[in-house]
Amino acid sequence: MLQYDLVVVGGGPAGMAAALQAHEDGVEKILVLERADTLGGILEQCIHTGFGLHYFGEELSGPEYAARFSEALYKTNIDVKVDTMVLDISADNVVTAVNNFDGLLTVKAAAVVLAMGCRERPRGALSIAGSRASGIMTAGTAQKYVNIDGYMPGKTVVILGSGDIGLIMARRMTLEGAKVKAVCELMPYSGGLTRNIVQCLEDFGIPLRLSCTVIQTHGKERLEGVTVANVDEHLQPIPGTEEYIPCDTLMLSVGLIPENELSKSAGVALDPVTNGLVVDEYRETSKKGVFACGNVLQVHDLVDYVTEESKLAGAGAAKFIRGEKPAGGTVTTVGENGVRYVVPQRINRATDKDVKLYFRVGRVLENVTLTVTCGEETLISRKKRKMTPGEMEYVTLKASVLEKLPEDAKLVVSTKEA
Repeated sequence: MLQYDLVVVGGGPAGMAAALQAHEDGVEKILVLERADTLGGILEQCIHTGFGLHYFGEELSGPEYAARFSEALYKTNIDVKVDTMVLDISADNVVTAVNNFDGLLTVKAAAVVLAMGCRERPRGALSIAGSRASGIMTAGTAQKYVNIDGYMPGKTVVILGSGDIGLIMARRMTLEGAKVKAVCELMPYSGGLTRNIVQCLEDFGIPLRLSCTVIQTHGKERLEGVTVANVDEHLQPIPGTEEYIPCDTLMLSVGLIPENELSKSAGVALDPVTNGLVVDEYRETSKKGVFACGNVLQVHDLVDYVTEESKLAGAGAAKFIRGEKPAGGTVTTVGENGVRYVVPQRINRATDKDVKLYFRVGRVLENVTLTVTCGEETLISRKKRKMTPGEMEYVTLKASVLEKLPEDAKLVVSTKEA
């Protein structure tokens, strides 16, 4: 059995940042396990720019952003095993994995960082009538076909869902010569960043149809077209609004799901709203010595935020390994009045750092007051002109404020419309 201080599961931007931070904080024996044949994760197929604006102050492509970390990683003594699938994490943090070179391997770790990312919601999760014709795929799959494999998945495209991947693929397919006829969004608002709506749709004259969904696909062997319809306030199709759109490709951008099958089998507590893990301010989960970061914890819209969060997890793992992680009474966090969730879900009152509370709202809010309260006391109050579900928000709580809170207190993040 191999012995390591820290095992990082996942070699994407989250896993690499966590490993580098732990190394910087003095952890000597670190192993990164990645199931793909290269480091970088999903960034390797994201050849568009827009990454790194917050973290590096530069506009980078996905591969360029990933290369910053992979090059730094390979300059250290951190061990990396690619093309390696992690199968299990035991109660005492023994990681079981498999690859073609080592076969089955077991690794005893003092601490583990989970950084497996997320996966796209597939067609099987949707109630769309029609046969299993070719030409129906997730937007991420189409992105891999175009950017990695060099294949064009189709010539006339309809995109269902206005998540960031769908918006980016609308532009990408247009640049490659395809005709994107519409981006249909079930909700009355887009799920993507405002900058992507402008740069990927409006700049190319691609229509965004809100409160609209695909109700049927047509074609037996190859997709021939789709029927779309407007939906009411209950998200149900409105009779009489049906419209047939001929196309040979339907791309689905209908949400991302944190990849937590491994976490579930390890007995780690999940948040029912995010489908991610329940963590503290250093991203330690309910299982002692197991940390989580990146999209396995909550789906981020910016990789810069993934990096910031992953550095927290790496620092937390280092403190845990050294026996220096703050302990004591905790306070919990909760979202109310339009705030869907808050991460971290718990905070050690004796924490040695200021804590950012990340959250998302459940609908578009305008001219609201954002507050963080503890009982009758208001800790933070801010005016917000607009908040949307597609953009992550955060507020910062000072460590000096947290240490004065009563044990087992509850911090409430909420909004109030003017």
